[in-house]
Amino acid sequence: MKPNITLIEKEKISGLKFPKGDVLQDDYAIKQRRSDLEKALRLGNAEYQKVKIIFESDSGTMCTETTIWNLTENYVILKSNVDIPIRSIHEVELI
Repeated sequence: MKPNITLIEKEKISGLKFPKGDVLQDDYAIKQRRSDLEKALRLGNAEYQKVKIIFESDSGTMCTETTIWNLTENYVILKSNVDIPIRSIHEVELI
């Protein structure tokens, strides 16, 4: 894992606050993030494939390893009704 990234359990994410703006500025990177999330959703539902989500919170850069259960236009939904704003996600990696 990259330095200065804090591993967090998904159950603790609901207590975090997230930045208002998008952490990605590049249009291609934003489209790629959406594509990666959609792929992770399909694999999560079909094969229970876990992903590593690296995201920004007011507490710094965080990482969680989980299965994506659903996507809305603006949020990633994880198990136990935990959600992360898509705008705060730096990257998604299959594990």
